[in-house]
Amino acid sequence: MILRGTVRADRPLVVLAVGEEARYLPSDLPVLLTGMGKVNAASAVAAVLAAGPHPSLLLNLGTAGALRSGMTGIHEVATVLQHDLDTALLRSLTGQTYGAPLSLAAEGAVLATGDTFVADDAARDRLAQRADLVDMEGYAVAWAANQAGVPCRLVKQVSDEAGEGAARTWRDSVDVCARDLAEWAGRHLT
Repeated sequence: MILRGTVRADRPLVVLAVGEEARYLPSDLPVLLTGMGKVNAASAVAAVLAAGPHPSLLLNLGTAGALRSGMTGIHEVATVLQHDLDTALLRSLTGQTYGAPLSLAAEGAVLATGDTFVADDAARDRLAQRADLVDMEGYAVAWAANQAGVPCRLVKQVSDEAGEGAARTWRDSVDVCARDLAEWAGRHLT
């Protein structure tokens, strides 16, 4: 976890997984780099929010794999779910709901979050039945923000098609994605 800048109640906190995604963000924005995966994201966000003060908004920017061919660009997330937690099975075993989908915006993409970098066509096709995009941190960021009562937005730039070759495509596209995300942040946060 790396926190750059100072968290203030009158400013958003921008949350990303890795420095490569944050490279071009304006230097006056406070930025939290969580590391990859749900545990890193949830624990980093929870630690910063527990230390206070709470930011005016938690904005999770980052890259995501497209689950449908031809899907490109930047997308705001309306709903985020965990694709690697069997919520229905856990409910049948315990009677409790763990990891229910979270609603964030009135309209936008459905994001599936999991601790697996999706890089095979079969996994992509299964996830495409439930979501538009896939990432590794979004649900955890939204969950931690929700638990602390902090407003949250997820904005994702498509970096790859979450199938064969996705890892190579992510490495090749992350710099362009970081520029696009920084441009989006400059337009929407100033």
